Order: sequence, then structure tokens, then C-alpha cells
Amino acid sequence: MKRIAILVGIAVVLNLALITPALGAAPSNDTFGGRTVIGALPFTDSVDTTEATTDADDAEANADCGAPATDASVWYDFAATDDAVLLVDVFASSYLAGVIVVTGDPGSFELVTCGPDSVAFDAFAGETYHILAFDDQGDGGGNGGTLEISVDVAPPPPEIALTVDPVGHFTKSGSATVSGTVTCTGTNVDFAFIDLQLQQRVGRALINGFGSIDFACDGDTHAWSVEVFAENGLFRGGHAATLTFALACNPIFCGEAFEEATIKLRK
Repeated sequence: MKRIAILVGIAVVLNLALITPALGAAPSNDTFGGRTVIGALPFTDSVDTTEATTDADDAEANADCGAPATDASVWYDFAATDDAVLLVDVFASSYLAGVIVVTGDPGSFELVTCGPDSVAFDAFAGETYHILAFDDQGDGGGNGGTLEISVDVAPPPPEIALTVDPVGHFTKSGSATVSGTVTCTGTNVDFAFIDLQLQQRVGRALINGFGSIDFACDGDTHAWSVEVFAENGLFRGGHAATLTFALACNPIFCGEAFEEATIKLRK
């Protein structure tokens, strides 16, 4: 009977072993000592961080940053060979991820930059930068997911060329239309718009109005037209002064153009 009981016990243990899911392994770059070396730019990596941990090195890196948490963290190293502005992007990850960049060794880390989604920083030739990507629990919980990280030289500011037509138009209702062309060249442009101020002296009054319009930053030349409504009267035929400002921004830099001109308003 004792032998039967022992065999039954063994069988139960084996069955439990078969139905208990195996724990996944932590990523190889879970700790500072196992950090992934970035050999060349652009660099991309996709990592399952659900089994990644956090430790004292993460806490030290975060000491001067103040992220709410450094869960599911993984480390990368980049040794700069040239001076450049670098962009580290984790926005495409399946969770809200953050980035901390430090120099030095554990016990003497110096913070370079940190932030959610993406960060940019000036990298200098001969310096090694340690990059910590982590789950900051900004979505209300951990522990990681699929980290999508990219490291590359930041794109330059968009370049904008702006013109304002010498003739505009006004309506019976007192609004005015100003037009021109805009050319914008850039990569990863988040937004681009034109703001316009129009002033005209009518009798003793100085009539003011403002207008705005978005435009595409795709390398092509586009015609633009903005209807301006007066704030304190009605626009009429005659000369008017315009201040036209165009702005386009990528995640790091903005480009701008400014045009000041006198135009003639006609019906």
C-alpha cells in the first residue's frame, strides 16, 4: 500500500509540472551588465519585456529623472564616434514606455536626459551613452510588453519658403482673403501651419484681423489662402499690411518662415 501511495504522489507531481506554465526568461539586456551594444545607426530593436525586472542601477539612473517607476527595464549602450543630436524613440511600444540616458558607471551615473515616448540629446564623439528603456506605469500598470525602440540621428528642422500675393480680396461683409504659396521640406513633421495678421487703416480706425491654416510639409509647393475676419470693423478696398508666419515641427526641431508685406485689397 505504501508503494502505491508513493506512485500516486509521483504521478500527481508530474501532472502538476505538466499543467503549470513555464516562466518566461528575462531579456538578455535586463541588467546594466547585459546591455545591448548599438553598433551603427539607425538602430531598431523589438523586445518582449514582460519578464524584465528593475534593480538598484535603474533606481540610480532614475534618481535625477523622477519617473514614477522603472518597471520592465532593459539597457542599451551607444559609443558616439561623431558629434550629433540623437533621437531615442519608444513611442511604438505596446505600453507607455520611457527613456533615461546616462553616462558613467553604476554608482556614478550622470543624467543626460529622460522622458516619456522619445528623447533627444547632444551626443559627443568619444562618449558612451547608456540608454534605459522602461515601463513608467503611465497607463496605470506594469509590467512591460513589446518594446519597440529606435535610435538614430535626429532629423534636421523642416525648411520653409513662403510667399504672399500682392493682391488680396475683400467682401461686402468686411472679411478679407490673403493668399500665397508655401513650400516645406522635412521628415517626420508633426504639424505645419500659417498664422496671418492683417491690418488696414480705414479713416481714423486701424482695423485688425487674424487667420490661420494648416499646410502639408511634403516637399511640394502649395497655394494657400486664408480668410481674415476683422475684430473691430470691416476691411475695405485699398492697401493693407500683412504679417505672415509659417511654422513646421518634427519631434525635435521646428523650421519657420516670416513674411511682412503690403498688399492691395480688391473686391
